[in-house]
Amino acid sequence: MAEEKVESEVTGIVWKVLVEVGSQVAEEEPLMIVESMKMEIPVEAPCAGKVSELLVNPEDTVEEGQIVAVLETG
Repeated sequence: MAEEKVESEVTGIVWKVLVEVGSQVAEEEPLMIVESMKMEIPVEAPCAGKVSELLVNPEDTVEEGQIVAVLETG
């Protein structure tokens, strides 16, 4: 099995996590919502797979490029 790391595209605060560890997700499915400058930005799965790790929780601050989740692919 391969792993795909999911990065936040913006600096902001995690507003809501939409999936759980073990969830099957489709490519481009929103995994969480990050609030940045009063805008809600979805963090989407770069590919289909299973969520193996969630590295942030609601209200955590994230930086642009920070790894926020890991997917198992293949």
